[in-house]
Amino acid sequence: MDCEEVMLTVRIAAAERALLRELARGHGADMSDVAADGLIDVVPSLPVLPAFPVRPEPAVLPVASGAGTVSGTGSGSGSGSASGPGDAGVLRLLRVLARPAPCAVTLWLPAPVADLLPLVGERITAVTGLRIGPASAALSAALRYWLAGDPQQLAAGLAALHRQGSPGLAAQRLDVAA
Repeated sequence: MDCEEVMLTVRIAAAERALLRELARGHGADMSDVAADGLIDVVPSLPVLPAFPVRPEPAVLPVASGAGTVSGTGSGSGSGSASGPGDAGVLRLLRVLARPAPCAVTLWLPAPVADLLPLVGERITAVTGLRIGPASAALSAALRYWLAGDPQQLAAGLAALHRQGSPGLAAQRLDVAA
């Protein structure tokens, strides 16, 4: 059986939950719709982050090297070679993931959007070196990263997204109702 929506429970901070509610209320949507829009907004920004973390990947290290070097934070040559905006994005993502996320929120995502979550998790793992885990953890990380942005810019982005899609939808609805 094919599902049209997938239910996921994510962990976010209380302030992030309040911002998500406020954004949803401001756009006449529910939190699930805003979370899906946020995920769609943040996925294209993940490739802007460096393709490789500042420290070497564990898979690249020879087996003979000690396990301690796997968790090191970068005495390697890559520490100065990554671009500035990418470094800032990685630091922002690491700060977001380091904060406690005590609130559980259940969201419904369209199946095609939920299908992106394993790729998002892999990308976050590649960028930060942190294992994200299941799809709900990838959604939590991406959503928290998105919500860490400027609230006014988030609201403006949502307004632009809804403005682009709304004229055609409104016309279709009127045609059906007539």
